Amino acid sequence: MERELSILLVEDDPQACEDIATYIDALDDVGLVGITNNSSKAEQMIRDTLPDAVILDLELHGGSGSGLSLLQALHSTPPAKMPYILITTNNSSAVTYEAARQLGADFILSKHQNDYSAQSVVEFLRVLKRVIQKHNTKINQGQDSTESPAQKDRRITRRICLELDRVGISAKAKGYQYLTDAILLVAKAPTPNLCSIIGQKYGKTESSVERAMQNAIAKAWRTTPIDDLLAFYTAKINSEKGVPTMTEFIYYYANRIKNEG
Repeated sequence: MERELSILLVEDDPQACEDIATYIDALDDVGLVGITNNSSKAEQMIRDTLPDAVILDLELHGGSGSGLSLLQALHSTPPAKMPYILITTNNSSAVTYEAARQLGADFILSKHQNDYSAQSVVEFLRVLKRVIQKHNTKINQGQDSTESPAQKDRRITRRICLELDRVGISAKAKGYQYLTDAILLVAKAPTPNLCSIIGQKYGKTESSVERAMQNAIAKAWRTTPIDDLLAFYTAKINSEKGVPTMTEFIYYYANRIKNEG
């Protein structure tokens, strides 16, 4: 199965965010890893989620920072995988454009273009999908030789925590750390007796570990807005239960992480 093109959207216009997210949601070969209007948060999300591409608005008047400040941060300290940077902007300054290009922007789309739309932005990246992913695969192969197993585990753990936060599983919940460990283990290799292994690590019984993980999931599905759950957990759920089982939840995220490299 062909891997999704993973995209981070950095934009402060709520309508633009909704339009792009809605269009992407209808596609099978593109997925959003997140949306933010804060350049500092965007930098951390890029380092944690390693998206294939970033749709970046230069002016973040309704958020914090700017597109140029994000480009500068990535230029100064490159992430493990540098995404394709597609700039979208109302700015028409040639000097600003040149600065963005020198800091690593791959292409600039003006929002003043007659045919500019959420669809045109996403379709621009879809045209380049295979080229972007082929380029990123080469970078990942080089990365594997320099990133230690411990560094890789820490990077993946940060990604898992981000995903748990998105669906409303609190770090204070007993099952939070158990779920994090379980997803990391399965992402590395199929792991039988998960609850037993995690129970041994924390000095807990197998049944208490399983119960804590399922309770954390169930509470999130009771309290998190349904729109957030539908946006960030896209696997099918048994209509009678209405909540993913512990195993379904763990393998969904483990497979996502493996498929995204």
